[in-house]
Amino acid sequence: MSELKIIQRPDELLLEVHVVPRASRTKVLGVHDGRLKVALEAPPVDGEANAALIAFFAKLLKQPKRNVTLVRGDTSRHKQLALRGVSEPELRALLR
Repeated sequence: MSELKIIQRPDELLLEVHVVPRASRTKVLGVHDGRLKVALEAPPVDGEANAALIAFFAKLLKQPKRNVTLVRGDTSRHKQLALRGVSEPELRALLR
């Protein structure tokens, strides 16, 4: 397993995510090639998987959805999220 890459910006963290849609349940699967691999119950149709990903991270981080933004990868399985209101050590602890 490789190390999770998190980019620190002044007011947010950038996190690379690999999404697996249409899973039996939504959960973190681990780290693969520096990306956090996340299984989502939602299908990749009409933005449902993106909305589910944002809702999942908001709940995990105990932050409002507005603090989780999809930066890149709207129609791809490889996405980049901007996370506000959480520090890198807090994020790593939550993902352990």
